[in-house]
Amino acid sequence: MRVVAAMSGGVDSAVAAARMLDAGHEVVGVHLALAQSAATLRESARGCCTIEDAGDARRVADRLGIPFYVWDMAQRFREDVVEDFAAEYAAGRTPNPCLRCNEKIKFAALLDKALALGFDAVATGHYAQVEEVADAGAPGGVRRELHRAVDPAKDQSYVLGVLDADQLARSFFPLGDTTKPQIREEARERGFSVAKKPDSHDICFIADGDTRGYLAQRLGTAPGPIVDSDGEVVGEHGGAHGYTVGQRRGLGLKVPAADGRPRYVVSTDTRSNTVVVGPEELLGVDVVEGDHLRWCGPAPVGEVALGAQIRAHGREYPARVDVHADGDDGIPERVTVRLAERVRGVAPGQSVVLYDGTRVVGSATIASTGRA
Repeated sequence: MRVVAAMSGGVDSAVAAARMLDAGHEVVGVHLALAQSAATLRESARGCCTIEDAGDARRVADRLGIPFYVWDMAQRFREDVVEDFAAEYAAGRTPNPCLRCNEKIKFAALLDKALALGFDAVATGHYAQVEEVADAGAPGGVRRELHRAVDPAKDQSYVLGVLDADQLARSFFPLGDTTKPQIREEARERGFSVAKKPDSHDICFIADGDTRGYLAQRLGTAPGPIVDSDGEVVGEHGGAHGYTVGQRRGLGLKVPAADGRPRYVVSTDTRSNTVVVGPEELLGVDVVEGDHLRWCGPAPVGEVALGAQIRAHGREYPARVDVHADGDDGIPERVTVRLAERVRGVAPGQSVVLYDGTRVVGSATIASTGRA
């Protein structure tokens, strides 16, 4: 196969490219330039897509002896990920930009361009596994399934839950059967200079990790009340868009709780610019309504028992999932996920990824939450 290896400049994508080459594929390395004003040097382990990262990726490609290109997708990234991130917070939702990047950039824009240029697939350094199973209804009688990685500490199947079946059919994840220490050792043995390079983490376009400061700069400040569950004003904020459900720190409450217990953000309303706080027990929800459905294979029908994961590195909860096809075409449009126990800090805009054992069934964007 002719394969585009997405090379971020990190150790994972370097080893992924090498493994695809070892497997006998014709590999071309591609670094995505996503920042319109990339810093010359990485400021911290949080950032990525810097000129330094592009140079690291090129050095790995040279060592492997494969062609290497930089594809400029900065405008697409800004529109589909960065602007979407700000717009979601402005609307009072809590988005996951990594899922949006995978959906819109790495497995849409990148894959589409690769296919248009005559390549067969894309390979990335994500920690996940793809298994092929017999399916008479699939092209060639084989269907590809997305599964969790063997290393639970590095499993990234959650952020890949936005892939559809067609995208999965043209995607490779060569690292899913390996742990991170093994990958670093392999990179060292191959002589890659990135073997000890620190991982990037959190939101790549907020290099200092100050999400509230970033949102204040993008969306401005708008002072408003912080109220308790009875409607009493207990503090003031600089903009409801800077707060997330479950947040405890940085509230600056002026009126302590009568019982002296800590209070958390229970909800935010950007229309009235109000933040509501309350005791910990008000955070738990066990019903999640989701839309923007993405299925990694055949969509479930009716009500099924599945696992549900709310956060990228959170635990999986047993759940009953009811798939609703509201239109006349019978296409699933929304899901109701009833969790076996109450979960804290679940907010609209987050994603719920559904599992059947280790297999990723699909994902939905959380539209609302509640209690049974």
